[in-house]
Amino acid sequence: MKVKIGLETHVQLNSLSKIFCGCKNGVNLKEEPEPNSLVCDTCLGMPGSKPRVNQKVIELATKVAVALNCKIAPEMFFSRKTYFYPDMSKNFQITQYEIPLASEGHLEINVNGKSKKIRIRRIHIEEDPAKVIHVGGLGGKYTLIDYNRAGTPLIEIVTEPDFESPQEARVYLAKLTMITEYLGVYDPTSQAVLKSDANISLEGGNKVEVKNITGTKEVEEALNFEIIRQKSLVTRGVQVRQETRAWNPDIGSTQEMRGKEAEAEYGYIFEPDLPKFTVQKAIAERMKKELPELPDQKYQRFINSYKLSEAVAESLVSEIDTADLFEHAAKQIDPKIAGSFIAGDLKKTLNWNNLRFKQSGLQKEWIVDLLKLFAGGKITDRNAELAIRKMVEEKKSAVDIIKKHNLEKTKVDLDSVLKKVLESNQKPVEDYKKGEKKALEFLVGQVMKETRGQVDATEIRKHLSKLLN
Repeated sequence: MKVKIGLETHVQLNSLSKIFCGCKNGVNLKEEPEPNSLVCDTCLGMPGSKPRVNQKVIELATKVAVALNCKIAPEMFFSRKTYFYPDMSKNFQITQYEIPLASEGHLEINVNGKSKKIRIRRIHIEEDPAKVIHVGGLGGKYTLIDYNRAGTPLIEIVTEPDFESPQEARVYLAKLTMITEYLGVYDPTSQAVLKSDANISLEGGNKVEVKNITGTKEVEEALNFEIIRQKSLVTRGVQVRQETRAWNPDIGSTQEMRGKEAEAEYGYIFEPDLPKFTVQKAIAERMKKELPELPDQKYQRFINSYKLSEAVAESLVSEIDTADLFEHAAKQIDPKIAGSFIAGDLKKTLNWNNLRFKQSGLQKEWIVDLLKLFAGGKITDRNAELAIRKMVEEKKSAVDIIKKHNLEKTKVDLDSVLKKVLESNQKPVEDYKKGEKKALEFLVGQVMKETRGQVDATEIRKHLSKLLN
């Protein structure tokens, strides 16, 4: 049973102020402000208040459109979308409908070694509604509204229904997130949110919209659940109803929200308080010249210039900060050593602590110092990994950590240690001689434990193999 999926991805932009007024844009604040403290007459929708467009928002949105190979509209305007919900107090949302900023773009993804072009139908600019807080969850005791978010600038990136699996949607969203980060319009470590609404249908069935999916992993989970739900209905002879559902990550399922609106129900009209705009064409020409190196280009350059493996290059470019760290380190250290360590031990440690490099408190020179000690043979690969763990935990330099935890190589009487380990581990020795290769790795681990990581695993393995054979 074929599946058709389209995504509508909302990206909060990091301009200093909101889109239609001068209030601070909360996505740039380090701490959550007091509820309803970043508001004015305009973002509260007070009678008589007038919107004015933040040109920086148009520039940021145009930069994304250029990067996604879109056609930029020579003329655009804003519209009012009827919106009778409490999170938009003026009862309409200022958005774009008839003529969006950009259209007819594409983004190429690679899934299981196969390249696929995902068509971008349109990119438009709009304001975010206020934040709705359901106390006790959906259907709970009561609901609160925080208007700090009202007027936060958004772009909505709408694809054609080109996805044939949840995996393709996840890969696309991961790449889109990377591109917006490289462009400097979205920072995943800030308060900004990137979330998607997914439109999904089975062959011949009605379309269901699943709203408010945050993150690449959750997109795949939400779509997988919805496919199973719809297939179950079809199997039982029940028609899938056209509706809007919400993704609830806490219980791993979608929940009914309301019937799916048709476009005509939104009652779009031209926004009378704003003019038509023609500046975006000129902005686009400037952005084309200023466009930074994007992930695909950096990935290819890392492979060609530094002779890195595809897996290492992919890991490095997945975050702009680790890519920059690698280039900084590669000027002083063998690029293969630097790439392997940053893509391996460093990223593994950061992921374990749910951190990105810019949040870790680590400094680039600390990493370079650690790599120099490892490349110079003054610290083993195991202790290099232990050092980076301690550096993340204690926020101290490589030199300080290695000294504090006694991780630098010292002279070890390896023969005596090997003899002791073999004598006290007769069963693994016998298992190895019977052909069980895993027994050798167990013995290597015991030797490393005895030597406190002062001898490289490769050297231990070589000596053990000679003694056992």
